[in-house]
Amino acid sequence: MPIFTIGDLHLPLGIDKPMNKFGSNWDNYVDRIASNWRAVVREGDTVVIPGDFSWATYIEQAERDFAYLHALPGKKIIIKGNHDYWWTTMSKLNEFIARHGFDSISFLQNNSYTAEGISICGTRGWLYPAWPSFAEEDMKYFSREVGRLELSLKAAQTDNIRVFTHYPPMSREGEGNAFTDMLKKYGVTKCYYGHLHSYSHANRVPDTVDGIEYRLVSSDYLGFSLRLVR
Repeated sequence: MPIFTIGDLHLPLGIDKPMNKFGSNWDNYVDRIASNWRAVVREGDTVVIPGDFSWATYIEQAERDFAYLHALPGKKIIIKGNHDYWWTTMSKLNEFIARHGFDSISFLQNNSYTAEGISICGTRGWLYPAWPSFAEEDMKYFSREVGRLELSLKAAQTDNIRVFTHYPPMSREGEGNAFTDMLKKYGVTKCYYGHLHSYSHANRVPDTVDGIEYRLVSSDYLGFSLRLVR
């Protein structure tokens, strides 16, 4: 069964915040995502969503977005993004899923999942140290995300690991840092990330750095289609 990924869905069904205010390329994007999704994903397939799934502020406000996602085929795994304000504790997230019957949806934080012999690992990430506005207080959050990545990697059930993050792990210059060092430590060969939109697509990580492939999978970059992982 294939594994796909697409990030930054930015679903606005629970609140009125459509993305087309950022450009006409976002016109009708909710329907376009669903159409493209149904064209390739079948029940039993897996889709990883590396962050910014919903514009909702609170978990109950996101119910319509979760219902939309649950109605699409496949198993879905969500990572937290910087705009996922609805994200709460894992116990509350799992209780919400169980209460509403959204049993095709799971959450990735400090854990991992296995599909088709591949370990799916990841974390939100943070601004990398080479980011122009990276400040002293950012190091605390960056270091925490490095720790969360290692917890996820330690939970991997196979040596064939794919890592998913919301923030890009480094800049377009391809400099290393503690986050990318963790990928090398655990033998990761492919990493998928989102967060970058519009003109920021130019800031994507080089395709290959130190033997690791990096792929930008934000929805507008992919033309609102899904990328095949395996």
